[in-house]
Amino acid sequence: MKPERIRAGLLLADLSVPYTASPEDIFEAARKRLKAGGIPSRELQFELYRQAVDPRKKQDIRLVNTVLVTQKDGTAPNVPSRLFQRLHASLLCERDVPAPTGKRTGKRPLVVGTGPAGMFAALYLAEAGYRPLVLERGEAVEERERTVQTFLSSRTLDTESNIQFGAGGAGTFSDGKLMTRIRDEYTGYVLRRLFEFGAPQEILYRAHPHIGTDCLRRVVSALLARVEEAGGEILYRTRFEGMELENEKEGAARVRTSRGLLECGPVVLAVGNSARDTFRTLLVRDSFSLIPKPMSFGVRVEHRREDIDRMLYGDAAGHPALGAAEYHLSDTTGPRGVYTFCMCPGGTVVAGASEEGGLVVNGMSRHSRDGVNSNAAVAVSLTPADYPEEDGSAVLGAIALQRQTERLAYEAGGADWAAPVQTMKDFLDGTSGHSPREVRPTYMDGYVRPADLGSLLPCGIGEDLRRGLRSFDRTMPGYAMPGAVLTGVETRTSSPVRILRGEDRTCPGHPLVYPCGEGAGYAGGITSSAVDGLRSAIEIGGRFRPSVSD
Repeated sequence: MKPERIRAGLLLADLSVPYTASPEDIFEAARKRLKAGGIPSRELQFELYRQAVDPRKKQDIRLVNTVLVTQKDGTAPNVPSRLFQRLHASLLCERDVPAPTGKRTGKRPLVVGTGPAGMFAALYLAEAGYRPLVLERGEAVEERERTVQTFLSSRTLDTESNIQFGAGGAGTFSDGKLMTRIRDEYTGYVLRRLFEFGAPQEILYRAHPHIGTDCLRRVVSALLARVEEAGGEILYRTRFEGMELENEKEGAARVRTSRGLLECGPVVLAVGNSARDTFRTLLVRDSFSLIPKPMSFGVRVEHRREDIDRMLYGDAAGHPALGAAEYHLSDTTGPRGVYTFCMCPGGTVVAGASEEGGLVVNGMSRHSRDGVNSNAAVAVSLTPADYPEEDGSAVLGAIALQRQTERLAYEAGGADWAAPVQTMKDFLDGTSGHSPREVRPTYMDGYVRPADLGSLLPCGIGEDLRRGLRSFDRTMPGYAMPGAVLTGVETRTSSPVRILRGEDRTCPGHPLVYPCGEGAGYAGGITSSAVDGLRSAIEIGGRFRPSVSD
């Protein structure tokens, strides 16, 4: 592995400047603050650490910054702690991942899935000398892009390689958002490695960083190439079909795959949230402990990008320093929470199906975010109490509820992959049948049919959506404009299940299996999933040493 790298320094927070300010303007504000505290800055170095747009006052939009200050040797300047509050300062000390310390022997670890959790687990294990095997049911990026394009043009679905399954996971065909609410010591490591593999440098300091699907695909290819270069072996078009044998004493396991049985060591189970067949196998055949978890259903809402920009930025809309506007809205006035999720400025609504006869939508945008429309999921929270039981299981009932809703959407679109849509006015008025005119739907280049979306959604959540949309319009006047377009249905905002694990990150009764990431129910986005997968790999590194006999 690479030698441990420590990043240290003094963080100066809440440096507010006009949105047109240059980096040097920001650093000058940092120097002035230090000077006010009696700290000379001539020999210090400055680096942008975090930046957010504050649009609350449209006549005075600000950039709010945190700056990292270091001495020339890379250490923090000597500032008395009594000045920290006055300077809005704190100390930073970020470490890279630790080297393996395990003593026990074991066979080559197996990583199931190449979403963020699987990729970062595989990257750690490969660079630490474990030569991991990696299973991916879908295709590598280039082949997957062609397969997805075939579906979009000919509407012929490949149920093994699509927008849900394949290299990089579902996030490969998304906005590539990296924002996370977790506070974890490895978050900085994940962002730095993504930058190393080709992500834009701005992800290192933007408060709401994103890569964009066009750039993310290159990053995924480069990262997985590094896994192979470091000794990992990736088997594409290979589906994990369950556990056959575990021998904890010898650190050896045997798994079932679509290629037959594979011998391996500890298993990092980083399946995606659409791996419904895997969830059933683990629950019914392999006696894993799974529980249903809360999830959300809803629709995608599209506006013209210029309208959203104007709502948030006023006269500054369109300025290159601001880019496309991004929003996050929520309403908690009713029995169920309603919130926006995965907002894609200047993006498109995409077909996220992975099963025949079931239609689901998602959002995607390029790094430039320069599309005509902006879209977001508007989702309503559901709890396990809302799920039916199937075969006596609420876990299978949660999956059944997703499937039922997606099949209703497929049929409402005409059973040929056209998406059901409704104008904002029709949805709020409880009417339907009008074709969108003011905002052109981006799903499959407009391959849509008018429908009553409220009738497709379970548990009466159509009314919750109406309440939420009206609330959003009060917060952000113009949001509920009559010509905005709603496209259904969004049912895969998160995993419907959680694969239980203990403090050692292994499953009860399965001491060699490490469930992690969003699909396993432990994360909610690219960054948090990557961190979770990385932590599972580090746990393996603390238990087993790399094998030289495989």
